Amino acid sequence: MKPSSVISLRFLFSHPAHLVACGFGSGLSPVAPGTVGTLFAWFSFPILRGMLGDVELLGVLLACFFVGVLAVQRTGADLGVGDHGGIVWDEIVPFWLVLFFCPPGWLWQVAAFCGFRFFDIVKPQPARYFDEHVKTGFGVMMDDLCAAGYTILLLLFGQFLLARFFA
Repeated sequence: MKPSSVISLRFLFSHPAHLVACGFGSGLSPVAPGTVGTLFAWFSFPILRGMLGDVELLGVLLACFFVGVLAVQRTGADLGVGDHGGIVWDEIVPFWLVLFFCPPGWLWQVAAFCGFRFFDIVKPQPARYFDEHVKTGFGVMMDDLCAAGYTILLLLFGQFLLARFFA
C-alpha cells in the first residue's frame, strides 16, 4: 500500500491491528489525530477505571502497551509509514497511564492533557531518540511513554508546589 495521509474506514476494518492502532477510529480525524486520540483516552479512561482495581488496571495497561507494539508495527508497515499520524494507540495507552497517576479533579486532568500533548510534540530525550532512531512499533509506543513519564513528573511537581506553598 502506498503511503497516504488519510486512513479510510475500509483500511481501518481490514485488520484488527489497524482498528487498535488507529484508536478505534479516533485516528481518522483529518485534523490533529494525536490530540483526538488523547481525547479518546481521556473520555474512555473512566470506563476502565470503573471496571478495574489498581493492580488489574495496571495489568491491562501493560497488556495494551504490548498489544500496541504489535498493532502499531503491523499498521505502520501496511500504511508504508511507521509512525503515521492516524496511528494513535501510542497516545491512548500512555495517556491512560498518566490519568491513572493523575490527582483527582478536572483541573488536574486538564493540566495532564496539556502537559502530555506538550511533551508528545516537543519530544524531550529520550522520547526524541525513540522517535528518530527506533522505527518500529516499540519505538512509536516508547516515545509517547516517555512523554507520559514527563507528564507524571510534572503532576508530581505541581502537587509538591501546592502542598509546599498553599497548605
